Amino acid sequence: MLTDIGANLTHESFQSDIESVLTRAKESKVDQIVVTGTSVLSSIKAQQLAKKHDSLYSTAGIHPHYAEETSARTIAELEKILSLPKVVAVGETGLDFFRDYTAKDVQIFSFEKHIELATKFKLPMFLHERDAHQTFYDILRTSRDELNKLVVHCFTGNKEALFKYLDLDCYIGVTGWICDERRGKDLQKLVETIPSDRLMIETDAPYLLPRTLKTKPKNRRCEPMHLSEICEQVAIRTGKTTDFWALNTTKNANTFFSLEKSK
Repeated sequence: MLTDIGANLTHESFQSDIESVLTRAKESKVDQIVVTGTSVLSSIKAQQLAKKHDSLYSTAGIHPHYAEETSARTIAELEKILSLPKVVAVGETGLDFFRDYTAKDVQIFSFEKHIELATKFKLPMFLHERDAHQTFYDILRTSRDELNKLVVHCFTGNKEALFKYLDLDCYIGVTGWICDERRGKDLQKLVETIPSDRLMIETDAPYLLPRTLKTKPKNRRCEPMHLSEICEQVAIRTGKTTDFWALNTTKNANTFFSLEKSK
Protein backbone atom coordinates (compact mmCIF):
# COMPACT_ATOMS: atom_id res chain seq x y z
CA MET A 1 0.00 0.00 0.00
CA LEU A 2 1.12 3.57 -0.73
CA THR A 3 0.78 6.90 1.09
CA ASP A 4 0.48 10.16 -0.86
CA ILE A 5 1.85 12.83 1.47
CA GLY A 6 0.69 15.77 -0.61
CA ALA A 7 -2.44 16.08 -2.75
CA ASN A 8 -4.41 19.29 -3.32
CA LEU A 9 -7.79 17.60 -3.24
CA THR A 10 -9.63 20.83 -2.40
CA HIS A 11 -8.60 22.19 -5.80
CA GLU A 12 -11.55 23.17 -7.97
CA SER A 13 -10.69 20.48 -10.53
CA PHE A 14 -11.74 17.82 -8.01
CA GLN A 15 -15.05 19.39 -6.98
CA SER A 16 -17.24 17.34 -9.30
CA ASP A 17 -15.70 13.88 -8.87
CA ILE A 18 -13.81 13.67 -5.58
CA GLU A 19 -15.45 10.36 -4.62
CA SER A 20 -14.39 8.77 -7.90
CA VAL A 21 -10.88 10.14 -7.41
CA LEU A 22 -10.68 8.49 -3.98
CA THR A 23 -12.07 5.22 -5.36
CA ARG A 24 -9.44 5.16 -8.11
CA ALA A 25 -6.76 5.87 -5.51
CA LYS A 26 -7.87 2.88 -3.43
CA GLU A 27 -7.93 0.67 -6.51
CA SER A 28 -4.35 1.77 -7.22
CA LYS A 29 -3.27 0.77 -3.69
CA VAL A 30 -3.01 4.35 -2.41
CA ASP A 31 -4.20 3.62 1.08
CA GLN A 32 -3.59 7.01 2.75
CA ILE A 33 -3.56 10.59 1.48
CA VAL A 34 -2.57 13.80 3.22
CA VAL A 35 -4.64 16.66 1.79
CA THR A 36 -2.65 19.88 1.53
CA GLY A 37 -3.91 23.14 3.00
CA THR A 38 -2.64 26.18 1.10
CA SER A 39 -4.83 28.93 2.58
CA VAL A 40 -7.17 29.27 5.53
CA LEU A 41 -10.16 28.36 3.37
CA SER A 42 -8.50 25.35 1.74
CA SER A 43 -7.18 24.22 5.14
CA ILE A 44 -10.74 24.24 6.49
CA LYS A 45 -11.97 22.31 3.45
CA ALA A 46 -9.08 19.84 3.71
CA GLN A 47 -9.89 19.06 7.33
CA GLN A 48 -13.57 18.64 6.53
CA LEU A 49 -12.73 16.26 3.71
CA ALA A 50 -10.34 14.29 5.92
CA LYS A 51 -12.98 14.02 8.63
CA LYS A 52 -15.34 12.33 6.15
CA HIS A 53 -12.87 9.68 4.96
CA ASP A 54 -10.83 7.27 7.06
CA SER A 55 -8.01 7.25 4.51
CA LEU A 56 -7.51 11.03 4.51
CA TYR A 57 -5.60 13.47 6.74
CA SER A 58 -4.88 17.15 6.25
CA THR A 59 -2.42 19.99 6.78
CA ALA A 60 -3.13 23.62 7.61
CA GLY A 61 -1.15 26.57 6.37
CA ILE A 62 -0.72 29.42 3.91
CA HIS A 63 1.32 28.76 0.77
CA PRO A 64 4.03 31.35 -0.01
CA HIS A 65 2.07 32.37 -3.11
CA TYR A 66 -0.67 33.56 -0.76
CA ALA A 67 1.59 34.87 2.00
CA GLU A 68 -0.10 38.26 1.91
CA GLU A 69 -3.06 36.56 3.64
CA THR A 70 -0.93 36.06 6.75
CA SER A 71 -2.11 38.27 9.62
CA ALA A 72 -2.96 38.02 13.30
CA ARG A 73 -6.50 37.02 12.28
CA THR A 74 -5.51 34.28 9.84
CA ILE A 75 -2.88 32.88 12.23
CA ALA A 76 -5.61 32.67 14.90
CA GLU A 77 -7.83 30.83 12.40
CA LEU A 78 -5.01 28.41 11.60
CA GLU A 79 -4.58 27.74 15.32
CA LYS A 80 -8.21 26.64 15.49
CA ILE A 81 -7.80 24.35 12.49
CA LEU A 82 -4.58 22.83 13.86
CA SER A 83 -6.50 21.86 16.99
CA LEU A 84 -9.03 19.79 15.01
CA PRO A 85 -8.92 16.01 14.47
CA LYS A 86 -6.85 14.57 11.59
CA VAL A 87 -4.82 17.76 11.02
CA VAL A 88 -1.32 16.33 11.05
CA ALA A 89 1.09 19.12 9.99
CA VAL A 90 1.65 22.86 9.66
CA GLY A 91 1.86 23.95 6.04
CA GLU A 92 2.10 24.23 3.16
CA THR A 93 4.49 27.05 4.00
CA GLY A 94 7.94 28.19 2.97
CA LEU A 95 9.51 30.39 0.31
CA ASP A 96 9.10 30.60 -3.46
CA PHE A 97 11.42 33.08 -5.17
CA PHE A 98 10.84 31.44 -8.58
CA ARG A 99 7.32 32.73 -9.13
CA ASP A 100 7.64 35.70 -6.78
CA TYR A 101 3.88 36.12 -6.61
CA THR A 102 4.39 37.70 -3.19
CA ALA A 103 7.18 39.99 -1.99
CA LYS A 104 10.09 38.16 -0.39
CA ASP A 105 9.81 39.95 2.95
CA VAL A 106 6.12 39.04 3.13
CA GLN A 107 6.92 35.40 2.41
CA ILE A 108 9.59 35.38 5.11
CA PHE A 109 7.19 36.90 7.64
CA SER A 110 4.56 34.27 6.84
CA PHE A 111 7.10 31.43 7.02
CA GLU A 112 8.33 32.58 10.42
CA LYS A 113 4.76 32.76 11.73
CA HIS A 114 4.21 29.17 10.62
CA ILE A 115 7.37 28.14 12.42
CA GLU A 116 5.91 29.68 15.57
CA LEU A 117 2.73 27.64 15.04
CA ALA A 118 4.68 24.42 14.55
CA THR A 119 6.67 25.11 17.70
CA LYS A 120 3.53 25.86 19.69
CA PHE A 121 1.60 22.79 18.51
CA LYS A 122 4.65 20.50 18.32
CA LEU A 123 3.55 19.41 14.84
CA PRO A 124 5.62 18.50 11.76
CA MET A 125 6.01 21.06 8.97
CA PHE A 126 5.09 20.54 5.32
CA LEU A 127 7.51 22.83 3.52
CA HIS A 128 7.79 24.47 0.09
CA GLU A 129 11.03 25.83 -1.32
CA ARG A 130 11.78 26.90 -4.85
CA ASP A 131 14.74 29.05 -5.90
CA ALA A 132 15.03 30.25 -2.29
CA HIS A 133 17.41 27.69 -0.85
CA GLN A 134 19.83 29.84 1.12
CA THR A 135 17.24 32.06 2.81
CA PHE A 136 14.98 29.08 3.49
CA TYR A 137 17.85 27.06 4.93
CA ASP A 138 19.09 29.89 7.12
CA ILE A 139 15.64 30.41 8.65
CA LEU A 140 15.18 26.69 9.30
CA ARG A 141 18.67 26.26 10.74
CA THR A 142 18.06 29.05 13.25
CA SER A 143 14.82 27.45 14.46
CA ARG A 144 15.64 23.77 13.99
CA ASP A 145 16.14 22.86 17.66
CA GLU A 146 12.64 24.11 18.52
CA LEU A 147 10.90 22.23 15.72
CA ASN A 148 9.43 18.79 15.28
CA LYS A 149 9.90 16.84 12.03
CA LEU A 150 10.27 18.64 8.68
CA VAL A 151 9.63 17.57 5.09
CA VAL A 152 10.82 19.56 2.09
CA HIS A 153 7.90 18.72 -0.17
CA CYS A 154 8.28 18.42 -3.96
CA PHE A 155 12.07 18.68 -3.83
CA THR A 156 13.49 20.13 -7.07
CA GLY A 157 16.82 21.49 -5.86
CA ASN A 158 20.46 20.56 -6.41
CA LYS A 159 22.90 18.32 -4.53
CA GLU A 160 24.07 21.08 -2.20
CA ALA A 161 20.51 21.93 -1.16
CA LEU A 162 19.59 18.27 -0.69
CA PHE A 163 22.55 17.53 1.56
CA LYS A 164 21.96 20.66 3.65
CA TYR A 165 18.34 19.66 4.21
CA LEU A 166 19.40 16.16 5.16
CA ASP A 167 21.90 17.68 7.58
CA LEU A 168 18.93 19.43 9.20
CA ASP A 169 17.33 15.98 9.55
CA CYS A 170 14.63 16.82 7.00
CA TYR A 171 12.57 14.31 5.12
CA ILE A 172 12.41 14.74 1.33
CA GLY A 173 9.20 14.57 -0.71
CA VAL A 174 9.50 13.28 -4.29
CA THR A 175 6.77 14.03 -6.86
CA GLY A 176 6.22 13.44 -10.55
CA TRP A 177 9.16 15.80 -11.11
CA ILE A 178 11.25 12.60 -11.14
CA CYS A 179 9.22 11.43 -14.14
CA ASP A 180 10.15 14.50 -16.22
CA GLU A 181 12.94 13.85 -18.71
CA ARG A 182 13.37 17.63 -19.22
CA ARG A 183 13.33 19.19 -15.75
CA GLY A 184 13.86 16.15 -13.54
CA LYS A 185 17.33 15.03 -14.59
CA ASP A 186 19.05 16.26 -11.43
CA LEU A 187 16.48 14.61 -9.18
CA GLN A 188 16.76 11.37 -11.14
CA LYS A 189 20.48 11.29 -10.27
CA LEU A 190 20.11 12.50 -6.69
CA VAL A 191 17.28 10.28 -5.50
CA GLU A 192 19.59 7.35 -4.81
CA THR A 193 21.49 9.52 -2.31
CA ILE A 194 18.38 10.13 -0.18
CA PRO A 195 18.38 7.73 2.79
CA SER A 196 15.53 5.25 2.61
CA ASP A 197 14.26 6.40 6.02
CA ARG A 198 14.01 10.01 4.81
CA LEU A 199 12.23 9.66 1.48
CA MET A 200 8.47 10.04 0.97
CA ILE A 201 6.40 10.21 -2.21
CA GLU A 202 3.56 12.47 -3.27
CA THR A 203 1.58 13.46 -6.34
CA ASP A 204 0.98 17.16 -5.61
CA ALA A 205 -2.27 16.50 -7.49
CA PRO A 206 -3.67 18.02 -9.67
CA TYR A 207 -0.20 19.24 -10.67
CA LEU A 208 2.87 17.41 -12.05
CA LEU A 209 1.21 14.59 -13.96
CA PRO A 210 3.97 11.98 -14.43
CA ARG A 211 5.28 12.27 -17.99
CA THR A 212 6.29 8.61 -17.95
CA LEU A 213 2.67 7.40 -17.83
CA LYS A 214 2.00 5.15 -20.80
CA THR A 215 -1.60 6.34 -20.99
CA LYS A 216 -2.21 9.93 -19.96
CA PRO A 217 -5.65 11.25 -18.97
CA LYS A 218 -7.27 13.55 -21.50
CA ASN A 219 -7.73 16.27 -18.88
CA ARG A 220 -4.00 16.10 -17.99
CA ARG A 221 -4.94 16.10 -14.31
CA CYS A 222 -2.71 14.31 -11.84
CA GLU A 223 -4.52 12.19 -9.24
CA PRO A 224 -3.41 10.20 -6.19
CA MET A 225 -3.82 7.03 -8.26
CA HIS A 226 -0.72 8.11 -10.19
CA LEU A 227 1.44 7.71 -7.08
CA SER A 228 2.35 4.19 -8.16
CA GLU A 229 4.11 5.63 -11.23
CA ILE A 230 6.22 7.88 -9.01
CA CYS A 231 7.07 4.92 -6.79
CA GLU A 232 8.10 2.93 -9.85
CA GLN A 233 10.35 5.70 -11.13
CA VAL A 234 12.03 6.01 -7.73
CA ALA A 235 12.63 2.25 -7.85
CA ILE A 236 14.14 2.45 -11.33
CA ARG A 237 16.48 5.30 -10.38
CA THR A 238 17.65 3.66 -7.15
CA GLY A 239 17.94 0.07 -8.30
CA LYS A 240 15.53 -1.09 -5.60
CA THR A 241 12.09 -2.64 -5.96
CA THR A 242 8.75 -0.87 -5.94
CA ASP A 243 7.78 -3.09 -2.98
CA PHE A 244 10.82 -1.81 -1.09
CA TRP A 245 9.81 1.80 -1.65
CA ALA A 246 6.11 1.19 -1.02
CA LEU A 247 6.98 -0.28 2.36
CA ASN A 248 9.55 2.33 3.31
CA THR A 249 7.75 5.45 2.12
CA THR A 250 4.56 4.37 3.87
CA LYS A 251 6.47 3.61 7.05
CA ASN A 252 8.15 7.03 6.83
CA ALA A 253 4.82 8.79 6.31
CA ASN A 254 3.25 6.99 9.26
CA THR A 255 6.19 8.01 11.44
CA PHE A 256 6.41 11.57 10.16
CA PHE A 257 2.71 12.45 10.45
CA SER A 258 1.89 10.05 13.33
CA LEU A 259 -0.92 8.71 11.16
CA GLU A 260 -1.78 5.74 13.33
CA LYS A 261 -2.35 8.05 16.29
CA SER A 262 -4.40 10.50 14.21
CA LYS A 263 -7.14 8.11 13.06
